[in-house]
Amino acid sequence: MIVLDNLTKSFGSSSILKGLSLEVPDGQNTVIIGPSGSGKSVTLKLIVRLLEPDAGCVKVDGHDVGEMDRDELATLRGRVGYVFQFAALFDSMTVAQNIRLGLVRRGYDESAIRERVEESLEVVELLGSEDKLPAELSGGMRKRVGIARAIALKPRYILYDEPTTGLDPVTAAVMDQLMMRTRDLGVTGLVVTHDMRSAFSVGDRLAMLHEGSIRQVGSAREMQASHDPVVRQFIEGRPERVVLEPPVRRSAG
Repeated sequence: MIVLDNLTKSFGSSSILKGLSLEVPDGQNTVIIGPSGSGKSVTLKLIVRLLEPDAGCVKVDGHDVGEMDRDELATLRGRVGYVFQFAALFDSMTVAQNIRLGLVRRGYDESAIRERVEESLEVVELLGSEDKLPAELSGGMRKRVGIARAIALKPRYILYDEPTTGLDPVTAAVMDQLMMRTRDLGVTGLVVTHDMRSAFSVGDRLAMLHEGSIRQVGSAREMQASHDPVVRQFIEGRPERVVLEPPVRRSAG
């Protein structure tokens, strides 16, 4: 289980997280929803210590991430896969080279590396793309390679940063299927998104992030039945009420 306890984070005078607390139970996809700029991606970076919180703590399987030394942190990052918003593939490397990089760094032998590259590409339905460069792939295919790279290490958790952003509806649905398939393989997922169609599709639990803290947690059905006006406005995609001033009438002459 991942536990986020009273996290705060600011950048200069801008306060992003203001006491965020959330539990991510094993074996499920938990989805953090909220508007752009609300701190969803920042939250993911805090989990693997790409950023440090100003206060509060992150615990993964009972271990405080903030107290880990360099070796312990490297071990954690091997157990927690990260699928970046724009895939973050190395442009000069082929698909297979991008996937194998983490395996090489962790000391796997060549036979095991080849096997895991093939297995992970099979899961994301990209077998045969091993020798292609990222520039030869569509946006959806690049994101699928990002998932393949994450699952090649057989992680316990995967963090997904806006996995359907920029994708057409059909490709986004394929990404949803991959996230559910990965969960069915026993990997716990934490997804951040403002795509409500995707959130309702993949999320076993949804958590609404609003103004720096978690406003409500529940199943898709519970969130859709919420009486909280902030939650309802977001999931229904209703804009904030705009008050228009009446036009100024000019008298003739």
